[in-house]
Amino acid sequence: MISGLKIPKLIRWIFSIGIIFLIIMTLLRLSLYLFFNDQGNRFRDILDSLWLGIRFDLRMVCILLTVILVVGSFKKLDPFNISAGKKICFVLITAGAFLLVFFYSVDFAHYSYLGKRLNASILNYLSDAGISLNMVWQSYPVIRITLVLFAGTFLIRWLSLLAWKKIKQDTGQVKRKTSVLSFCVALLLFGICIFGRLGQFPLRWSDAFALGSDYKANLALNPFQSFFSSMKFRHSNVDVGKVKKAFPILAPYYGFLLKDSSILNFDRIVDPVAGNQLEAPNIVIVICESFSAYKSSMWGNPLKTTPFFNEMTTRGIFFDHCFTPSYGTARGVWAVITGIPDVEISTTTSSRNPSAVDQHTIMNDFSGYDKFYFLGGSTSWANIRGLLTNNIDGLHLYEQQDYDAPKIDVWGISDKNLFLQANKVLKEQTKPFIAIIQTADNHRPYTIPKEDLAAFHPISFSPDSLKEFGFESNDEMNAFRYTDFGYQTFMEAAGKEKYFDNTIFLFIGDHGIPGEVGNMFPKAWTLQRLSAEHVPLLIYAPKLIPARRISDFCSQLDVLPTLAGLAHIGYRNTTLGRDLLDSAAYAGKAFSFVYDPDEGYIGILKGNAFYRKQVGSSKEEMVSVVDNLPVPDNPAGTGSGKEMSLLAEGVYETSKYLILNNKKNK
Repeated sequence: MISGLKIPKLIRWIFSIGIIFLIIMTLLRLSLYLFFNDQGNRFRDILDSLWLGIRFDLRMVCILLTVILVVGSFKKLDPFNISAGKKICFVLITAGAFLLVFFYSVDFAHYSYLGKRLNASILNYLSDAGISLNMVWQSYPVIRITLVLFAGTFLIRWLSLLAWKKIKQDTGQVKRKTSVLSFCVALLLFGICIFGRLGQFPLRWSDAFALGSDYKANLALNPFQSFFSSMKFRHSNVDVGKVKKAFPILAPYYGFLLKDSSILNFDRIVDPVAGNQLEAPNIVIVICESFSAYKSSMWGNPLKTTPFFNEMTTRGIFFDHCFTPSYGTARGVWAVITGIPDVEISTTTSSRNPSAVDQHTIMNDFSGYDKFYFLGGSTSWANIRGLLTNNIDGLHLYEQQDYDAPKIDVWGISDKNLFLQANKVLKEQTKPFIAIIQTADNHRPYTIPKEDLAAFHPISFSPDSLKEFGFESNDEMNAFRYTDFGYQTFMEAAGKEKYFDNTIFLFIGDHGIPGEVGNMFPKAWTLQRLSAEHVPLLIYAPKLIPARRISDFCSQLDVLPTLAGLAHIGYRNTTLGRDLLDSAAYAGKAFSFVYDPDEGYIGILKGNAFYRKQVGSSKEEMVSVVDNLPVPDNPAGTGSGKEMSLLAEGVYETSKYLILNNKKNK
């Protein structure tokens, strides 16, 4: 194999090994297609899955090849001249072959039983190892599988040995310069294959779920990718007993049917709101990067960073007590799309969890609507692409490469250009549409494009003034001002188009920014980090909806139910969002749930207080959100504190359950 090329024996052999592994993995993928093609997919329909699968396989193969390359490049471990080097390399090959056959054997059994590729949840069976082993012995042909395991390992080792013997026969000499160059080129190629693509973001498991169906996604993955991608999530345990206990506590707030508590049925079929005269209005949701309430003009920040948005709030429905369930953009997008608080641990997010990629979303109840998602960069970030494309039917996804606008920094094109590019698409639509525009400029490195400096003028304040009113630097403050410039540019451009008068615009922050709020809010915003979750929520449709200001607590979870209500659309609600304008269902039941993944706190904002407790400990507190006066000690022992404690626990445990059980096809 490749023996005629004048490159070092080690390099030729390594590439031969790679071809052997890649062919076997491709044959195994084809076997999965042949044995588990219950949906009757034609071969030409799964070619994109096979191609993506080869890229996933190359990643795993190249990790092994890189190790062999590094080991074999040491002169004293050269497998073609040193016996010890040959033994070490074959130990690595044998181990790789064994793991390959073992993982695929378990994977095929796992898929035949659950219809999913192997993932780390299988390790949970180790806690009851005796029972699990007996189940495996009684359910699967263990002896035949073991024979296949050893036969497969032997086959790969034997083929690798054949390649070694053939290449060993070549007595030609290779110059040292050629050897060094070959090593560098091979290392570079392996690095590219491990990264998976030429671009900013690596190949990720979520790319498989952009293929259009769960089956095609599962076909593209390999058991290594699916297993190791889910390793960090295996300790996200769900206590179903706690969820059932929480069900009747949450039922009055969400309208669950108490009789269903034993089977945890969260479905609510919501009919169109009676008397709603709006017929098929367009919907535009703007998810605003780091739109922190205390830094904006709507609560009186004297730096006047968002004058245009502040003026818009006087002509729309403005919710001034909106709190995101958690901090972080990926968690915010997740909450808007699914209606579930992202309560994953601090080192990851639910969008990155392969087991949570299948989610029901109310966006699909906008039947007859075209659906759009606009982002200035790449949805490979945080594996958001998998969440979007796998769950939103017929989604038109626009990313950096789809725009006629220059990239300005790591986050892609500027927000102003993103808005203009989105407007260019939306004005051409002839059917009703629901679109999401996700901004990014209000984020380090705080880039303001040179092309906008003629219209947007940066200003400066003293360090003392910046610190007093929530900013670290003039760069950060001007980036915040630039977001307002982007909103104004968008609204002025959209206002000239025919779709504008029949469109409901909703603006909401993806999260706030923790910081010192000074005297603009009570101390809880600083000391209990409420500044990290407090964001504006504005529904803007001056030709359709009367303006008002509402101070009820609400969150990102409520975005889609509220918009469905406004659009006079019936929908199936399976999670924790509520229609904020349905007074019959929402009045007197307003609250916001917050989760701090870094500190491990869960909390409830309700009435005049914020209650929070640390998960897994007895540490708890309750503070005022209307002033700086103390509240009674031992909050969980008093009426409102006890209720808020149960509510916080209930939402937290239910969210953990729903993340894995909100299937779109159930």
